[in-house]
Amino acid sequence: MQALFRRRPLEPATAFVRARIPAEPLIALVLGSGLGDYAPLEGALTIRGAEIPSYPRSTVSGHRGEIVFARIGGKDVLAFRGRIHLYECNDLPTVLFPVALAASLGTRVMIATNAAGGINRQFVPGDLMLITDQLDMTLHREGFPGERRGARALFDQELRSLALDAAARRGIPLRQGVYASVKGPSYETAAEVEMLRRLGGDAVGMSTVKEVALAAALGMRTLGVSCITNKAAGTGGGKLDHAEVTEVASKVKSRFADLMTECISTLRT
Repeated sequence: MQALFRRRPLEPATAFVRARIPAEPLIALVLGSGLGDYAPLEGALTIRGAEIPSYPRSTVSGHRGEIVFARIGGKDVLAFRGRIHLYECNDLPTVLFPVALAASLGTRVMIATNAAGGINRQFVPGDLMLITDQLDMTLHREGFPGERRGARALFDQELRSLALDAAARRGIPLRQGVYASVKGPSYETAAEVEMLRRLGGDAVGMSTVKEVALAAALGMRTLGVSCITNKAAGTGGGKLDHAEVTEVASKVKSRFADLMTECISTLRT
């Protein structure tokens, strides 16, 4: 695994962050487009990505490029406000650096969140979807050790059950479905969305699948939640743009925050 990060060495970044946080984080929380305004992080210990050696820079609106250490529901959490997408850099180690950093700091659970377009025609903008499985349609050839280990469950069944129970307790409707990821940066055509639907996809975005695959390969338990911000092309929506994505994500931030806090609070590590 070290060979993957030869150009972006993990050790200096790990030492830098470890020296600044008060405890070993048990949970890594990756916050996607428009989801960075998670209330429990306000006023918590924040490290700008630009300060961290070798840490990649996000160029997309709605991704702050910060790491926040917070104690949520009695758990030490390392939250990543924003991520790097393959379409920004076309370099897998750059995309995976935050996940590898979290693992090197001792995290044992990763919660990956994202904004996604709804392929499933029953979904509407503002829905939250628990990810049951994923389709990697990025067509990116570069890989890493352990990425293709054969059939396995990437999303932890116990964590999925915990999320469903947490949503029920909070009265939050929670869809379930398969997340499909394409490379981007352009949004999918109606024909591409129909292809993904026939392959079993319920929502589509441009992130997450590589991060989850690495986390699983490193032995982390993973949970995934998508915020459905728009109807994908050909399913009844209009013209798409990133501003719409972040706007809808912002509108559901209260329900999203309630779900995340309840999940983290009841998680057994």
